[in-house]
Amino acid sequence: MLNSPVRNLLGGIAFVLTIGSLAIVGYMSQGWSFGDALYMVVLTVFTVGYAEVQPVTTVAVRAITMGLIVTGCTGMIFVTGALVQFITLSGIQQLLGHKHMTHQIEHLRDHVIVCGFGRIGSMLASELKAGGARFVILERSPERLEEARALGYLCMHGDATDETMLQQAGVERARALATVLPDDAVNVFITLTARSLNKSLMIIARGEAPSTVTKLLYAGANEVVLPAHIGAERVAEIILYPNATRAMHQGEQTREMERELHGLGLELELVVAAKGSRFAGCTVDEIEHQVGTAFFIVAIDRPGTAMITRPDGATRIEPADGVVILGRANRAEALRGFEATA
Repeated sequence: MLNSPVRNLLGGIAFVLTIGSLAIVGYMSQGWSFGDALYMVVLTVFTVGYAEVQPVTTVAVRAITMGLIVTGCTGMIFVTGALVQFITLSGIQQLLGHKHMTHQIEHLRDHVIVCGFGRIGSMLASELKAGGARFVILERSPERLEEARALGYLCMHGDATDETMLQQAGVERARALATVLPDDAVNVFITLTARSLNKSLMIIARGEAPSTVTKLLYAGANEVVLPAHIGAERVAEIILYPNATRAMHQGEQTREMERELHGLGLELELVVAAKGSRFAGCTVDEIEHQVGTAFFIVAIDRPGTAMITRPDGATRIEPADGVVILGRANRAEALRGFEATA
């Protein structure tokens, strides 16, 4: 028990409460009221030294009082010591833990900075961990920060809009920054600050309103993600291309394959060939020739027909086809060929 400050503290409190309860019962057995007995116990245990509330003249009352003084006061000394031990060790552990985490962050190179540990931030951190990426989280909410620490993530308590906090997170040495706070104005400000500190940094920003996309890109973001828009796209994909979504996301074996691909910097993605897009009407070979090694077409989910797996190079992509691609992290620009042109 002596190895645990918490056990010492709880054990000491339980001991004092037990002794106090027995003393109250003893005083009441001698004709004292509950209020007088409780008051006498508190005065004695905390060694305040006020006058007795009832005459301590009988042998029984004196015996109870002496027993309370010896055991109760000793118990309070033990509780006080355990409380000091608990506070001191907690402070030391927190200090050492903070120093250790700061030391780890100072030695990070080519890492990712995640600004915000809300719903999107926590999911992003989980994916980054699964992919083996090194990252640090910036969060100003103490509650969310504790959640991140409990999961074993490197994290810092502070405001990501503060230039000093970004520098402490190693923004000059980082390869990417994701600002995923639910406030568009804050994300714009973080993007501006991060871009001024690192011109080559890849910045992915979250946006809530579609009108914010232009502002974030102008502020220096490389990519802007609209979670609500992505959610709507995902629902539409499930409705329009059930074969492809089922093949891509269901089954433990498929999920394991996705994790392995993610570790290699590759991802499976379903994109729709919009009518009037540059790739609509092109063959698989023609598209892959245009995009180089940005992605490869591995399947085609054509509405009303069976899914075409391992399509031949001569297979032509038709408008409204769901195209399953295996792509690299830099595929975003190449995928614009599937988007409708103005």
